Amino acid sequence: MSDNADAECFSQNELVAPSWLKVEFIEEVLRSNKEDPELKVTDLNITPATLEGDHCASVMFRTTAEYTTAMGTFSTSLIVKTIPDQEEHTNDMFSNSRLFSTEIGMYSKVLPEFEKILREAGDSTKLYVPCLYYSFEPRQVLIFEDLVPQGYTVIRNRPVTPVEEKAVFTKLAKWHAVSMKVINEQPDFLKDFQYGLIEMPNFLTGHLMITGMENFVEMLSVIPELTKYKAFFSKIQDTNLSRMAEVMQEFRKNRQPDGHYVLSHGDFHIRNMMFKTNKNSGTFEDVMFVDFQVSNVSPSSVDLIYAIYRVLEPEHRCQLGKDAVNKYYSVLVDTLHKIGYKGELPTLDGLWQRIHYHKYYGFFLMSTFLPLLLAVKANAFKMAELAQNNDNRKKSYFLEGYLDEIKKLLPKFEELGYFNDI
Repeated sequence: MSDNADAECFSQNELVAPSWLKVEFIEEVLRSNKEDPELKVTDLNITPATLEGDHCASVMFRTTAEYTTAMGTFSTSLIVKTIPDQEEHTNDMFSNSRLFSTEIGMYSKVLPEFEKILREAGDSTKLYVPCLYYSFEPRQVLIFEDLVPQGYTVIRNRPVTPVEEKAVFTKLAKWHAVSMKVINEQPDFLKDFQYGLIEMPNFLTGHLMITGMENFVEMLSVIPELTKYKAFFSKIQDTNLSRMAEVMQEFRKNRQPDGHYVLSHGDFHIRNMMFKTNKNSGTFEDVMFVDFQVSNVSPSSVDLIYAIYRVLEPEHRCQLGKDAVNKYYSVLVDTLHKIGYKGELPTLDGLWQRIHYHKYYGFFLMSTFLPLLLAVKANAFKMAELAQNNDNRKKSYFLEGYLDEIKKLLPKFEELGYFNDI
């Protein structure tokens, strides 16, 4: 896979609405949803619902529709999620993947069942935004209520607050707890959710993945206070991707007796969350998770380690999210008790042992994703510039913010014994 192929994930496709997204299509959707065959769309405004580079395997558009019924004139805002240019590019690398079938299954089957279990236990936590419409043919489409008019926003240019961080790990713990109950009591219920991010087309063969550890080792060789770590990472340079894959596929291929398996979100980063704050008081009210295209049964550490690198701020990341993970554990166990979980309860020590055991997944995120994310956050590069050019990617490893974190993370790993058996 070439650098140009990597860049397909960050193309202009996500900024240009597909040709079929027009009045007639939205009118048909609204007529079905409102159960009103006489409904008439009188005006339609379409804009991108995300910024360039926010999503890789899909595109999203905000459609604001004015419509009339026998009851009067109304307006609604919908989010349309689809695969880019399906009609123009039939060989799109995501068009034949499991991504949309997974997400449709999540919205139509899994998440409603999870919420039902919470409701029966007296917990009103909302796990998902309603899906108003979905289809596989003639095109793959999902349509949701727009959360923005309800006060939800995506965090972009500011740190996550302690209250928001707590809410993220609290809701994740409840989700994971319910999934543990389902896996324990209904083992076939999640049989279709075995494939995650690792199974995305070209995930392991793209230059973004292949060059990550190579660039990381090159950086270690020229930063004096980090050179002692080069020997460790040189040993795993050619195998780290396969070891990372083993972590993500553990439930399916190498289930462990002491494993802590859940239905993971699978792509648990800050742009896949929307946060709601009260307009009047300014107090935080809710976080909503979105984008379930790679949700799959895997170790709980997959979501937790991912969140350490893609949700937490640097000062918390360098402690491996100790406070956040401990909070997650307390809510997890509390929820397991409330919902009547009959399996063996996890221990906090056991949870941390699994996080440490899955260190190669953390190495992958630290060496491959983190430098790119911090470079974009610092406005040093756009994601497309990093995707298209490995020289730019190499430069991201030498940016001050990334080096500062690595100088704290690697001694932490050394203290935990991560390098003892490499």
